[in-house]
Amino acid sequence: MSRLHERALRLVIGDVVAGVYKEGDTLPNEKALQEEWDVSRGTVRESLQRLEERGLVEVRHGHGTIVRPEDRWSRFDSDVVAALLSGKRAAALLGEYLECRRILEVEAAGLAAERACDRAVVKLSAAFAKMEVTARSAQVNPAAEERYRESDIDFHREIVRAAGNPTLGQVTEPIHRALGSAFGALARPQERFVRGLPEHERILEAIAEHDPDAAREAMRTHLLTVEGYLREYGQGTRRGRARNLPHRPRD
Repeated sequence: MSRLHERALRLVIGDVVAGVYKEGDTLPNEKALQEEWDVSRGTVRESLQRLEERGLVEVRHGHGTIVRPEDRWSRFDSDVVAALLSGKRAAALLGEYLECRRILEVEAAGLAAERACDRAVVKLSAAFAKMEVTARSAQVNPAAEERYRESDIDFHREIVRAAGNPTLGQVTEPIHRALGSAFGALARPQERFVRGLPEHERILEAIAEHDPDAAREAMRTHLLTVEGYLREYGQGTRRGRARNLPHRPRD
């Protein structure tokens, strides 16, 4: 996709997500969008097609391009995710991802403890070691924070692989990929060495010891910790919005 297509696409995704165009609204016609975005009609048509692929709109011949309900939008498309995370729906979207993880990854940890071969345990141990290294690096170099988040997600991917169910891997991968761009909001570097890393280590130990119940409980505890960070984030964003509201004059 060309830069013009990307710019036009992100503009209209942002408008839909921000509520400029609401559910059931009809987008302006191609000519109007062409003038508004200052692009060719071909760019407009391709952008509308990609919007339809992402579930944001439905093209009804003779009726125009209609905005679809939010529950039909792609929750794993990077542009849609970026737009949602930049607005007031961010906490709700992150909550959806974390709820899915709790449903899927608690049992994945139990299966990994039952099924992990020696090679899988070695790979999981290596993934945890990388988390430790990148965490220490991020302490002194903020630019390394992204590498820590990637190593965190890789650790969880290795657990799913150790569970020995490729279909489960395909189900969880879009969630892990989406969280990769969203983890910044939930990062708590100050808690990393007292909570984050020890919680991951307990998951690793339970899987290495082939203790399914302990693995499930360790994963559940960890994901509930992250959900606690989400509640803090949600409270912070609500306070921030309240501070930005105009003050009403007193009577």
